[in-house]
Amino acid sequence: MITTLHIKNIGIIDDITIDFNEGLNVLTGETGAGKTLIIDSLAIVAGGRFSKEMIRKGENYSFVELSMYCPEDERAIDGNIIITREIYSNGRNSCKINGRLITVNELKDIMKKIIDIHGQQDNQLLLDPKYHINYLDSFIGDKLKKQKEFYLELYTEYKKKQEELQKNYGDEKEKERRLDLLRYQLNEIAQANLKSREDEELEEKRNIIVNSERLHINLTEIDETLSNQVIDGLSNSIKALEKIEEYGEIYKEKLIDLKNIYYEIQEHSRDFENMKTQICFDECERDDIEKRLDIIYSLKRKYGNSTEEISKYKENVEKQIYEIENAEEYNKILRTRIKELEEEMSKCAESMEKIRIEYANELSEKINTELKDLEMLNSIFEIKIERLQEFNINGLNKVEFYICTNIGETTKPLVKVASGGEMSRLMLAIKSVFAKTDDVPVLVFDEIDTGISGKAAKAVGEKLKIISKVHQVICITHLAPIAARGDYNYYISKNVKEEKTVTTIKQLNEEETINEIARIATGEVTEISKQHAIELRKAS
Repeated sequence: MITTLHIKNIGIIDDITIDFNEGLNVLTGETGAGKTLIIDSLAIVAGGRFSKEMIRKGENYSFVELSMYCPEDERAIDGNIIITREIYSNGRNSCKINGRLITVNELKDIMKKIIDIHGQQDNQLLLDPKYHINYLDSFIGDKLKKQKEFYLELYTEYKKKQEELQKNYGDEKEKERRLDLLRYQLNEIAQANLKSREDEELEEKRNIIVNSERLHINLTEIDETLSNQVIDGLSNSIKALEKIEEYGEIYKEKLIDLKNIYYEIQEHSRDFENMKTQICFDECERDDIEKRLDIIYSLKRKYGNSTEEISKYKENVEKQIYEIENAEEYNKILRTRIKELEEEMSKCAESMEKIRIEYANELSEKINTELKDLEMLNSIFEIKIERLQEFNINGLNKVEFYICTNIGETTKPLVKVASGGEMSRLMLAIKSVFAKTDDVPVLVFDEIDTGISGKAAKAVGEKLKIISKVHQVICITHLAPIAARGDYNYYISKNVKEEKTVTTIKQLNEEETINEIARIATGEVTEISKQHAIELRKAS
């Protein structure tokens, strides 16, 4: 359940906080006050798209914070989840869950199981047949999920193999040009005869050569200091101790320690002498290293950022040359695999089709029941499934919604028949069906009442009330019969503050709710309109 929504710098919203509650939360208010911006903010914090034009004028960022009570969610802390999203005018984007940074895709995955938002554009999407199969498959759920995932794996490989086959049948001149380029690249890499991490070794050698004078001076100083001062000094100290070692055990122990140090220093001195000897490089060696590095750097610019990547690129070039030179043989392999994939996809698609047909009938029946509740008594909703000749991402099916709204007519494609009000009620009917089967706890409706009035408005209000018994519902409405059903009512207005238009929101008490319902119903608050509002509230 959503408990709090905090919005900053979105559109005309400066800084508002809304405390939501269980049941039916109804938002009303004057046109242009920012009601839809609240729904947009919910969509943003659910991982939706955001345009920088939405950032409030004069500000450089927008912020949305959503607090939810989800006691059974493993991510919850003391039963609470806090989602924040900050978006800056430079395009930077930050998403967090309980303070932990997450990606937008992770946010989408989390929120799609928590909140379902019906925006004003969703009715238009419902008119597009290409989305209808998604509604049906979503209704079927787990009974289709594994088969659909398996089919998608096959289809992805199928499209890839088809593209490879098409590429291999390309223009002969283009093939020759491609071969010439690949052979040139292969020859260039092969001639270089690269060794693994060779560039790193050469760079280290070059660094020593470049700094050889400094190294030689300092190593000489170290060697001379050790030889002339440290070792000679230790030698004198050892001779002195040898003269007194017989006078006590402590002198014998110190003599042994000093001799060990003497031998260790001698070893270090020899090491530094060897190092000094090894840095005597001539200019020819330096030139050779520079030339070799130039070759390697040139290859890295073309074929990869390391000798390992260049080696992998070479292997890929060899593979491409083989495939082009042996195209016919390779094409036979491709055609065989494509045929195998077609057979597997066909079986899988037929199995999915049977499941879809079975559940299409069930979904149609459930939606027709909901439509009757929504005062579409004579409507008949139907889902038609057509077998296609070519495979697509969903199998071999085209799914389309059909409807008739008058007695005696045949069903026709949704796009050719349904009015705005009918589309709103059909969408609510679909949402009602899904609400009974899914686990999404929060449903949001932005103007689900478009194009309806009278009995239809009353029926929509009743349906929202029923849904709100098992889901938290947040709804924007312009209709009194729907507003009257609210368990909690909020009034959204806009005011001028310091020469800027800002959105304000207020949770209404019962008296204020009656006045707002009266205003919506008649355009003004009078004793008669208030009495009508009271009757609507009682009926809810």
